[in-house]
Amino acid sequence: MKELKPIRSEAEYKAALAEASYFVDHEPPPNSKKGDRFEMLLLLIEAYEEKCYPINLPDPIEAIKFRMEQAGLKPKDLQPMIGGLNRVYEILNRKRPLTLKMIWNLHTMLGIPAESLIQQAAQLEAA
Repeated sequence: MKELKPIRSEAEYKAALAEASYFVDHEPPPNSKKGDRFEMLLLLIEAYEEKCYPINLPDPIEAIKFRMEQAGLKPKDLQPMIGGLNRVYEILNRKRPLTLKMIWNLHTMLGIPAESLIQQAAQLEAA
């Protein structure tokens, strides 16, 4: 077996994926030499992917709409978190930015990651 080292190229990444794929199909016992190699390989792959294939946070309004769809919520169900129905529609139609209180309420009451909701102000300014 080759010595493990940081993944620095697409070719090394593909080779690491191929080796990891083998381990997925033939999972080694934990705390064994092969098990440790598999774990380290996954860490190296993850680090490379974070660097080369970053995943952007979802759009705040789309995150709210997605959560509404998941939970079967209607706009009126957002009133305790956002305010009156008119305000809810203004938010969902991007006519008004989320406030810190709204972000906190959506995060705590619906479990939407705050990081996804906080980027709202920057997006509105850029638009």
